[in-house]
Amino acid sequence: MIYSKRKLLTTFTLCGSLLALSGCGSTSNESAQKTVAQNSAPNNIIMVVADGMGPAFSTAYRNYVDDKNTPEVDAVVFDDILMGNASTYPAPVSGYVTDSAAAATALASGVKSYNGAIGVDVDKQPVKSVMHYAKLKGMRTGLAVTSQIVHATPAAYIAHNESRQNYNAIADDFFDVRVNGELVADVMLGGGTDFFEREDRNIIGEFIDAGYEYTDTYNRLATVPKGSNVLGLFAPVALPAMLDDSRDNRLKYLTEHAIKHLENDNGYFLLVEASQVDWAGHANDIASAMAEMQDLAYTIEFLKTYVQAHPDTLVILTADHSTGGLTIGARGDYSWSPEYLHNLKASLGTIAKNMVEHDNPGDYVATTFGFDVTDEEIATLDSIAQQDVKARFNALKVFLDNKTNTGWTTSGHTGVDVEVFAFGAGHDDFMGQIDNTDIAKKIFNFIDNRNTTAQGISTNVELIKATDKKDGTNASCDFKENWRCN
Repeated sequence: MIYSKRKLLTTFTLCGSLLALSGCGSTSNESAQKTVAQNSAPNNIIMVVADGMGPAFSTAYRNYVDDKNTPEVDAVVFDDILMGNASTYPAPVSGYVTDSAAAATALASGVKSYNGAIGVDVDKQPVKSVMHYAKLKGMRTGLAVTSQIVHATPAAYIAHNESRQNYNAIADDFFDVRVNGELVADVMLGGGTDFFEREDRNIIGEFIDAGYEYTDTYNRLATVPKGSNVLGLFAPVALPAMLDDSRDNRLKYLTEHAIKHLENDNGYFLLVEASQVDWAGHANDIASAMAEMQDLAYTIEFLKTYVQAHPDTLVILTADHSTGGLTIGARGDYSWSPEYLHNLKASLGTIAKNMVEHDNPGDYVATTFGFDVTDEEIATLDSIAQQDVKARFNALKVFLDNKTNTGWTTSGHTGVDVEVFAFGAGHDDFMGQIDNTDIAKKIFNFIDNRNTTAQGISTNVELIKATDKKDGTNASCDFKENWRCN
């Protein structure tokens, strides 16, 4: 296959003065060195997005893990790092309720766009992300997600596309979009083999030829030499649901290994996404919602320990939006019973699929749920097995909603503000009520603080596109008029 190079010159200017960083409220037993680092601009920046995690999800998680033997609801890993809230609305053309693509574009670039936009503004013109800028400034860059890596959130940090649905074209951008001749991400971990190894293009092979280590299993990832450039795709599309995965801490595991390969004296930017909190919300699946929140909590616990050892690191955690309209308590009943969610041995999707293979499906479901059910409930579960798999899945969700007294208002997104959490160097900058675009703007400023003499930023974004001429000559293309330049 013949490739042609075309440089698209894009100039970005960061307006406004650099933010003055305040103290971070260090405790008395911290060393002076750590205090100085906490008050300084970070050398490493880790952006964690819990897709779909509205405020009700973090509250529900606190109740889910609470020890009922204590008189108070116990604090969780998120509570002491809460900074404030962020508004999430997209560009006016899309109203007040954002989708993941517009929200990711805002979080990545500081630019509001329309629902469905991947790294482009409302005029479908490319915008630069904080990952692009980090690469420009000589930092190593990476991502670790539980969705396919071409899904909306990770895509917006690397690719430019008018529609989040164009997965193959977005996968092309992962290799084709360059910052001063360099690939945007040094480490990419998640799912998505189907989009990178296709009949029309073998992008995995291109990454290997470019010097990247490739792995498709968790165990193989552990053997990759430290400091490598890595493409790790562990599923054809997304990773399995947390309740079904072979690792019960998959996001922590991917994050830990991403950091291992990104660490260097000049710093790094890492995007981490707990992608499937959102999918649980869309499905109104409280069991998976809490399992995915647990996976996120393991990751934040690891990152807190990491920041203690590396105080020049900033970690930001937020959501792109809230999904599902989760309510803790429902139908006028002032109660919630998360104990029914503690011992599930598989996701509801897997249970719904497998229950027809058992002679006594009700008993199978009860055993897999991990709690006692009545004879009447066993009979109800037996009757569910006679339905198709989608109906079985929905019936199991309703069963658990009734047991836990969980409510949902929608299968889509809601427009509520989301929580913002932060810890490490410069975390105080995220205090208060902000907008999702402010998060990207603050990260741009932190990266720029590594070179405070820069007033404006100019860089070339190279797009390497296959020619569409049979004779192999370069294809001319007007980027503005012909979006994909096909």
